[in-house]
Amino acid sequence: MEAAEILVVDDDPSLREVVRYSLARAGFGVREASDGVQALKMVAEREPDLIVLDVLMPEMDGLEVCRQVRQSSRVPILFLSSKDEEMDKVLGLELGGDDYLAKPFSPRELVSRIRAVLRRTRAPAVTEAPSSELIHGPLRMNTGQHKAWVKDTALPLTLTEYRLLQVLLSDPGKAFSRADLVDRAYPGNHHVSDRTLDSHVRRIRAKLRDAGAPPMVETVHGLGYRLVETLPA
Repeated sequence: MEAAEILVVDDDPSLREVVRYSLARAGFGVREASDGVQALKMVAEREPDLIVLDVLMPEMDGLEVCRQVRQSSRVPILFLSSKDEEMDKVLGLELGGDDYLAKPFSPRELVSRIRAVLRRTRAPAVTEAPSSELIHGPLRMNTGQHKAWVKDTALPLTLTEYRLLQVLLSDPGKAFSRADLVDRAYPGNHHVSDRTLDSHVRRIRAKLRDAGAPPMVETVHGLGYRLVETLPA
């Protein structure tokens, strides 16, 4: 398999050098961008396999870069930030980030997080036929195309959001525990917190609502989530 290419976006050249060296030693291809504008141009020219994205950068911060990337791409994004504030982390995940690592961090942990994100975004999480459709009310999902719709409106899901919704849609009415959802939708990633999972579910609900779907994802208090079995006519 061809080595994954990582785009490292940070305005600190010393940090970029440390990250580039560590990722190269781990067998990854590495490209670098010193600011958000340059990063967007590089993604448009050739999409990487994963973006390591600093939050605090001048001119265009990482959150805005993520927002613009998510308009056209589901490339995995791992945020870096010296601000270990919970609101920044949640906002990054709600914008479509896949993971978050606070500075200072060890290069070994960064490599481990990148591998975990790539495992879950590259490997199939739910066992289905090579191409099949899952349908529940107005919601339709093609597992071969990795696409979902509410009636004729396409859902702009990130890959992580798609995997979570696919698990829920595989058995409407079944209550999935948080642990079960993490195992099936985030394979190989042991860093997923309840707050991260809740943030992704909140984004799924918002996208379903914006596409015109009735409330479909129900919280099962003390356990996890389920797709509502009976929908309004």
